[in-house]
Amino acid sequence: MERAGEAWAGGVRRVVHDSIDSTNAEAWRLVRAGETGPLWIVAREQTAGRGRRGRDWASPQGNLYATLLLTDPCAPPQAPQLSFVAALALHDAVANAAPAVRPELQVKWPNDLVLGGAKVAGILVEGESAAAQRFTAAIGIGVNCASRPEGTPYPASDLRTSGTHVAPDALFEALASAMRGRLDQWARGAGFEAIRADWTARAARLNEVIRLQIGDETVEGNFDGIDGSGRLVMTMEDGSRRSFNAGDVVAGMATLDRLRTGAAL
Repeated sequence: MERAGEAWAGGVRRVVHDSIDSTNAEAWRLVRAGETGPLWIVAREQTAGRGRRGRDWASPQGNLYATLLLTDPCAPPQAPQLSFVAALALHDAVANAAPAVRPELQVKWPNDLVLGGAKVAGILVEGESAAAQRFTAAIGIGVNCASRPEGTPYPASDLRTSGTHVAPDALFEALASAMRGRLDQWARGAGFEAIRADWTARAARLNEVIRLQIGDETVEGNFDGIDGSGRLVMTMEDGSRRSFNAGDVVAGMATLDRLRTGAAL
């Protein structure tokens, strides 16, 4: 690992690496060594980047890879809300750094950013509580600025393909500022209703029929939004409503009527 330097961003210390295995992994190594943050860990490339559910995250140079390490950002029960806080900060940052793509940007439950319907960025929030019940969170963010992976379960895109050239360093500066603003708005969970409203206003496939993959199970229903805990809420074909803590939105349709008529995705 080569350390490129340390600076400040959005009022938070920042450590930059030319190459590292994973910014989230480095965050936890620092925690074990006594680091409490707040601290941004940024890499120009990752050799073992990872996404949700242990998936590999392709991490060549030219894209943005960053993790924000926070100690005691909230009580552990509110920790899942950090995904929505981070998604809004990421939306704000990309919209500000690349205003031409703003109309096509949306947030995808639970923690992705999509551009024109294709995933352009992802978020991985990891947390743990020490013996003294002090909660620590690592918010990992990857943005496809110049390239995108191939063969992904959900279509992927990058900012360059959209005709927008944004340097990772410039995007990070926008992200650090936006994250500080959204964390202040969230207020350790007290402001989640405002976060939820802002997230819903930017949500992909809202009021459309979606297909949700939960392990080996697939369910379909109308995406109604998220509840006060951040769970995805769906109206099923029989009219019942269900809430989901986890899963992957893998496809969608236009209306519940299409689901009822058996139309294919």
